[in-house]
Amino acid sequence: MRLQAVKDALTAACSITAIVVLSDYAKGVLHPAICQETIRLAKQAGVPVLVDPKGRDYTKYRGATALTPNRRETSEACGGINDINALLDAADQLRRDLALDFLAVTRSEEGISLIEDGQRLHIPAMAKQVFDVSGAGDTVIATLAAGMVAGLNHYDALHLANVAAGVVVGKVGTVAISSDELLAELATEEVREQADKVCDLDRLLVRVARWKTAGQSIVFTNGCFDLLHSGHVTYLEQARKLGHKLIVGLNTDRSVSALKGPSRPVIHEADRARVLAALESVDAVVLFDEDTPLNLITRIKPDFLVKGSDYTEDQVVGGAEMKAWGGR
Repeated sequence: MRLQAVKDALTAACSITAIVVLSDYAKGVLHPAICQETIRLAKQAGVPVLVDPKGRDYTKYRGATALTPNRRETSEACGGINDINALLDAADQLRRDLALDFLAVTRSEEGISLIEDGQRLHIPAMAKQVFDVSGAGDTVIATLAAGMVAGLNHYDALHLANVAAGVVVGKVGTVAISSDELLAELATEEVREQADKVCDLDRLLVRVARWKTAGQSIVFTNGCFDLLHSGHVTYLEQARKLGHKLIVGLNTDRSVSALKGPSRPVIHEADRARVLAALESVDAVVLFDEDTPLNLITRIKPDFLVKGSDYTEDQVVGGAEMKAWGGR
């Protein structure tokens, strides 16, 4: 009788709600039958279902839109795997088995790993200092839900959730984040991102995902840029005009030496990166240690790949791969 009463309440609720959040504390309310009925009713009404799971058996969440387990919970559900790469592989299989749209593994001070069909993206943590991770998971799923209800895609909503969690873990105890705190942190982050154009690949991919979901086209070029001159500046300005964002892949010192000999580079990689980042035409600089930028190109999947006029199309590294996703 009680189960039927809950089902009746769920039926009424799903007809008037924009999103459903199942926050499982393993206290008995989220019985498998309740979970499955909630997910069924929500899907019938076209309403997404987000789950903060508990326990080792996640089959009761099958068909939900997304799960947001922490690293320990993910490990428990995947048989006790500790190695992070193996764990994320297992989590991807779990996502497929449960027919989820995406799975977001919260990793405390390490950020959030987003896993979805054909893509794995790590969103680094935004916290300056970590005092207490209590409530971080609640903050993530609550902010993710609020963002999706407000019309954000799940990339941007997860980014927002990551920023919110970064504020919360910087406080002692389980606390809520206010809208003013979140807005202030977002403003600070925007300034920081503009100033910090030089970034590693993980952080760059987060930005690229946001740019792409905002409909912005990505231009990629690469080089040593050892002795930057006006010709380089003009070249980069022209490349930037092809799209909305220009990413420069910059050879590390080791890579430059391998290509040009032991006397090069003249300018250290950190200084070369900083000078490039100072150019208005450049939106991001990412270092690569390989002899070619092929790995960067296949991970970023730019819309435009640009090289100087002294290269023919068949000489451009990544040119053939670009055609696979419709790039030019």
